Amino acid sequence: MFKQLRNKFLFLNLIIISVMMLIAFTAIYLITYNNVYRETERELHRLSEINRREEENPKQSPPFRDNGGGPPNRSLSFSLLINREHRLLAVSSIFNMENEFYEEAKEAVLSQTNMMGTLKLDGIHWAFMVKPHFDGYRIFFLDVSNQRSFLTNLIYTFLLVALIMLIFIFFISRFFANRSIQPIQEAFDKQKQFIADASHELKTPLAVIHTNVDVLLSNRHESIESQSKWLYYIKSETERMSKLTQDLLYLAQVDYSDDKMIFTSFDFSEIVENVILTMEAFIFENDISLDYDIAPHIFITGNKEQIQQVVMILLDNALKYTKNKGTVNISLKRQHPILLSVTNTGEGIPESDLDKIFDRFYRIDKSRTRKEGGYGLGLAIAKVIIQQHGGKIFAKSSLNESTTFFVELPFKNTV
Repeated sequence: MFKQLRNKFLFLNLIIISVMMLIAFTAIYLITYNNVYRETERELHRLSEINRREEENPKQSPPFRDNGGGPPNRSLSFSLLINREHRLLAVSSIFNMENEFYEEAKEAVLSQTNMMGTLKLDGIHWAFMVKPHFDGYRIFFLDVSNQRSFLTNLIYTFLLVALIMLIFIFFISRFFANRSIQPIQEAFDKQKQFIADASHELKTPLAVIHTNVDVLLSNRHESIESQSKWLYYIKSETERMSKLTQDLLYLAQVDYSDDKMIFTSFDFSEIVENVILTMEAFIFENDISLDYDIAPHIFITGNKEQIQQVVMILLDNALKYTKNKGTVNISLKRQHPILLSVTNTGEGIPESDLDKIFDRFYRIDKSRTRKEGGYGLGLAIAKVIIQQHGGKIFAKSSLNESTTFFVELPFKNTV
């Protein structure tokens, strides 16, 4: 599908460029042709004027003679004088040609209806002009072989240049077509993977609910109290599905909504401290050591609820992956940009997975994450929120030692 899309884009691009080159080259050729034609017409008129002056003053040099310093008028030109009956009366020429040549030139001109035009004699292209002369006509001829050769070579040059340009443009267009299609293909692949992962995650709680409902139906005469265990499993899986659908809805809204969030100035330090307070019970129950260094009164501009959600995601993620008697460290520093870091001891994250942990549904240890109740959407949500605030989130880790998540936010204001 994407290959066909690329080929269509490439084909359309080549057609558009070919049409533009054809128009440009045609315009250049027509302008050049008109200039050559006008120059030839001026030269024929000049020869006619010189001939007229010669006839008025016979003492002047013949218009078509070489005076030793090069042709004064135009080389390779001649004129014929004919009467009304089309009989050749006189020839004025620098050539020593047979009379048959001049007769052939006369007949070629008389066979045409135009008073000015071009013809070909003995492989040479001539431009001619017919002028009335007393009781006859004088026909002026000018060799335009060089001009015709120039125009022909111009066409060949255009064709060669067009061919080279099209080959060059083909490879350039294919390169940019591949670059243009790549983000679309990546987005499509991610969407397919997203749908597949979401379907997979929904299958498990639905299977659990279905199984527990079957158990309840098979014991329909039992009391609710005696069947509370199955009801608790159903409730638990329902809550998990509700959390999953909420996260999916949030990510979908972020991806396709053009609505801008309402930003206000708030105390980032206070937000971090409040999140720590909400996690104290969990920290105490799991015998985890918590160290924190929070710079006071760091004010930022953003969405308070979303930034609080990011801090909760990072701290919750750190606590889940910290073993008993482990350590979690939180630091908030006043600098440019503002830096929040959350570090936890534990197994760490392989180097190859550090760039993938912010992808949706990506989990290093799926069995453990399932046990902890996660779907692999928390870090993806955190990344989207931070990007909306013009910040950056990334992670560093040492295997079997520790993992640190960093959040950089633009420095707006402090009090």
